[in-house]
Amino acid sequence: MRLLIALILPWLTFFTIGRPIAGIVCLILQVTLIGWLPATIWAVYALSQYKTDQKIADALKSR
Repeated sequence: MRLLIALILPWLTFFTIGRPIAGIVCLILQVTLIGWLPATIWAVYALSQYKTDQKIADALKSR
């Protein structure tokens, strides 16, 4: 679901993963038509990093 949000509303993705400052910067970038593609790429990349961080945290908890 977050991936779909990252593609449609990239700035909202940052708010769902707990990075509101990045969300505001992404919203400013997304306001321009040229900035939409970089904002989407940035949101998808940040989402993948968030998922990786969650997996690492879960692995360390199970130790």
